[in-house]
Amino acid sequence: MSKNKNTAATAQKQATQQDFLFDKSNYIWMLAGVVLVVIGFMLMSGGKSEDPTKFNYDEIYSTMRITIAPLMILIGFAIEIYAIMKKPAAKNESN
Repeated sequence: MSKNKNTAATAQKQATQQDFLFDKSNYIWMLAGVVLVVIGFMLMSGGKSEDPTKFNYDEIYSTMRITIAPLMILIGFAIEIYAIMKKPAAKNESN
């Protein structure tokens, strides 16, 4: 009978304990990736000239818009992939 109580208590403990797919650190990495992607898109935006008949080559094809912003977006997506694939830290369970 004691064995039944222990197994019932263990089953109840497992039923009430909810295991999440991701750990807190995974969510922090995901947030960092989203922030980088948003910053990259913000850096890429703009470039509108005041006069619609003028084309401002230096503003449209600046290093910031053509190189740095897309790299930030790609790094942000790489961080997102890392955050999803990262295993959560092992939990210490005491009986």
